[in-house]
Amino acid sequence: MGKLQDKVAVITGGTSGMGLATAKRFVAEGAYVYIMGRRRTELEAAVKAIGRNVTGVAGDVARLADLDTLYETVRAAKGHVDVVFANAGVGEVAPLGAISSEQYERIFGVNVRGTLFTVQKALPLMREGGSIILTGSIAGVKGLPGFDVYSASKAAIRSFVRTWTVELKDRRIRANVISPGTIDTPILAGLPKDAIAQLVATIPMGRMGESEEIASAALFLACADSSFVTGIELFVDGGTAQV
Repeated sequence: MGKLQDKVAVITGGTSGMGLATAKRFVAEGAYVYIMGRRRTELEAAVKAIGRNVTGVAGDVARLADLDTLYETVRAAKGHVDVVFANAGVGEVAPLGAISSEQYERIFGVNVRGTLFTVQKALPLMREGGSIILTGSIAGVKGLPGFDVYSASKAAIRSFVRTWTVELKDRRIRANVISPGTIDTPILAGLPKDAIAQLVATIPMGRMGESEEIASAALFLACADSSFVTGIELFVDGGTAQV
């Protein structure tokens, strides 16, 4: 029997990279998974790649009506949620002095507002003892030039988990955040080799992480293996933010 046997999970940003890898792992461990993504072509490809026990819902977490559609789809078919992995996020680089209000609204709209309402709208469906997992970043604790707004948005994610740990304790719902370091995902595909080499040089383990390693961390936080774990920030970063 899998570690998530007969559980229902929702994963936003589930069409590629860490979200897709996690969806595959959850299904392999017995869960039925709902994935959400903005691009219908990528969503259909992800559903095909997962292969079974999955439903794709097109939408943007920054649009509250799209989140309503997501949870109405879950409610109509399954009636409840056991795990929410609020993974959707965006990042852009701009140093202080070059930050536009549009950039600020875009990043906070997805990373903070989108995450907040992904979780809040799930609560009426969440069963007692469920698990909420957010995707943070090492940027939330490090001073990275040019990542002013992105870093602040990820610090807000960390704050949410602290508060929700207390607010949801009576329902035994655990809330935790995974903070990845540099992970080998499609978002890095456009970077020059020398830029990637510079990133790797900052990682004590001497390599980038893999999406499957994030999926392993998410599985741990989703299942009973972490039954006494809540309110934490789990760094999956090869030691980058730890030294």
